[in-house]
Amino acid sequence: MPVSVGVPKETAPLERRVALVPETVQRLAKAGVEVVVEHGAGEGAYVSDAEFEQAGARVAGRTEVYAARVIARVQPPPGDEMEMLAPEHVLIGFLRPLDDPAGAARLAETGVTALAMELVPRTTRAQKMDALSAMATIAGYRAVLIAAETLPKFFPLLTTAAGTIRPAKVLVLGAGVAGLQAIATARRLGAVVSAYDVRAAAAEQVESVGGKFVTLELDTTGAEGQGGYAAALDEERQRRQVELLVPHVGDSDVVISTALVPGMPAPLLVSEDAVRAMKPGSVIIDIAAPNGGNCALTRRGDVAEEGGVRIFGPLNLPAEMPVHASQMYARTVGAMIAEFVKDGEFLTDFDDEIFKGACVAHGGQVVNDRVRGMLAQPV
Repeated sequence: MPVSVGVPKETAPLERRVALVPETVQRLAKAGVEVVVEHGAGEGAYVSDAEFEQAGARVAGRTEVYAARVIARVQPPPGDEMEMLAPEHVLIGFLRPLDDPAGAARLAETGVTALAMELVPRTTRAQKMDALSAMATIAGYRAVLIAAETLPKFFPLLTTAAGTIRPAKVLVLGAGVAGLQAIATARRLGAVVSAYDVRAAAAEQVESVGGKFVTLELDTTGAEGQGGYAAALDEERQRRQVELLVPHVGDSDVVISTALVPGMPAPLLVSEDAVRAMKPGSVIIDIAAPNGGNCALTRRGDVAEEGGVRIFGPLNLPAEMPVHASQMYARTVGAMIAEFVKDGEFLTDFDDEIFKGACVAHGGQVVNDRVRGMLAQPV
């Protein structure tokens, strides 16, 4: 009997993605995997039930979906679906274990084997499963489009009969995947782009996509953590960093902030003083809003305004581009499933670095060391 994969319809607010798309259904079918999709699961991403059926999936109700061995989701399961999980299930999705370790503990109580896509290790072999980078690419792109639409100025340099229009100045904070995509997108729209990252090694990447790297008079020793991610600065250096960024923020028409430290609140980079230094009409798009935001005035899921400067705190930018977001996410999830399906079974292989790195819960226990450490900390 082939391995079966169930794809429930996402019900979280703002979520329009679906965990698998017809393209990946076809690939999995060739690997001997049966896919069961809940009625209407693809509607938010403009994928019809008929398209899933044409690709070889079976469209059914939620109960049949949860009869599958593997459950593929975008968001963590809500409470009513949590009750449908059992020890024989393998759950794959963005499970937010570092942001919500208590949620990981609740998942473990069901006995499910839970694989968090955000914990997939950053290795060459795991690159095809790197869902975080895929979604960060979309977030960086989308953030710039929002800025360009709301900024009351042109992005590019224009020479017109009415004279020359100077290009917009865009500052990108954080030069990870989202930041680099934001730089490249703003440059394609004709803006003058500068970028800052606490990791000095990011300068070459910033320049490679057309940005000017901002260097602060700040000791950033030890600022690069495991897997190439930024590490948190100590309190004094963090305070100094915020102060040094004020004139750079104040000189910008647009700020795109993307800085995150996994498992921690987003670092403060844009102070109230920095916002007040910006010209009226300027725009801040805080991609880090789901984790508290990089700007002191960010409101999660809302638009704040201070002195004519608008600060956007979007919570799910990838879901605003659900077609390509679903395609890209589905490819990473499909690659994860295909990696561990052998001879008609989904293998739980803790000797495999990818499986071990992504696995949050198994056998009724939280098995990820970092999540266990967070759970052990006093509230």
